[in-house]
Amino acid sequence: MKRRNFLNICAAGLAALPFSPWVAAMAGPVKKSRYKIAVIDLMILKRQKLSALPLADEIGADGLEVDMGGLGDRPTFDNKLADPAVRQQYLDKAKELNLEICSLAMTGFYAQSFAKRDGAETTVGDCINTMKLMGIKIAFLPLGIQGDLVKKPELRPAIVERLKTVGTMAEKAGVVIGIETALDAKGEVELLNEIGSKSIKIYFNFSNPLKAGRDLCEELRILGKNRICQIHCTDEDGVWLQNNKRLDMKKVKATLDKMGWKGWLVIERSRDAARPRDVKGNFSANTAFMKTVFQSRF
Repeated sequence: MKRRNFLNICAAGLAALPFSPWVAAMAGPVKKSRYKIAVIDLMILKRQKLSALPLADEIGADGLEVDMGGLGDRPTFDNKLADPAVRQQYLDKAKELNLEICSLAMTGFYAQSFAKRDGAETTVGDCINTMKLMGIKIAFLPLGIQGDLVKKPELRPAIVERLKTVGTMAEKAGVVIGIETALDAKGEVELLNEIGSKSIKIYFNFSNPLKAGRDLCEELRILGKNRICQIHCTDEDGVWLQNNKRLDMKKVKATLDKMGWKGWLVIERSRDAARPRDVKGNFSANTAFMKTVFQSRF
């Protein structure tokens, strides 16, 4: 473990009792861990900014999820990574800091309709091309409010057809597109079967079953290890992950261990209500806690 990560974990731990920072400090080498912890440039207020990488390092994360940029009325994302010079800066800085860029995120689709937006497949194709150029294997695609298949089931045929197209593109590129839906786990299994692509998987979010009153661990078991490409290990803002009474992280880890799943756990929200703008404090505390649970030797 890097010395600065050791110090950050200890500092965050001391400020974030009751868990012990020394447990996190005893974590084994990150590269040998089956679980790695990341943060998101958008959520640490560094969307498509190179400075997100050193901040992620200061926070103590193992990696960073980089957003593709805003979408709005543009034909595609406002993607600075389309510039070869900017891409290389990201790759060089990540290597210098011994950080991984674990995934790209298409958060522009939270408020856009993947089912109805003209050229949505081409827009996702721009993300896939960036993934290839940067050697990134996973991208996050939220179906969002406009693609809520619970409230708008009539959109299902269009979404399935478009995801089939995207799946073919992703397969050719050797990458995976992780979708987030409003469906429960059984519904997501049915959706993935209908799409029929090994390159379309679920990007699981702890917050979704918790908000809906579903059993989080049962949802994980239903999906199984091969359908989950990555996880947003988060809940709604209000309290840090260690203080969240409805999210038993040790039970979650035991479930994932038993499933045989491994991969990236990406912290999205779970900011303390008393300090919502304290980016470093909130994300350092959550990262340190996740490492005590998922990377401890004990």
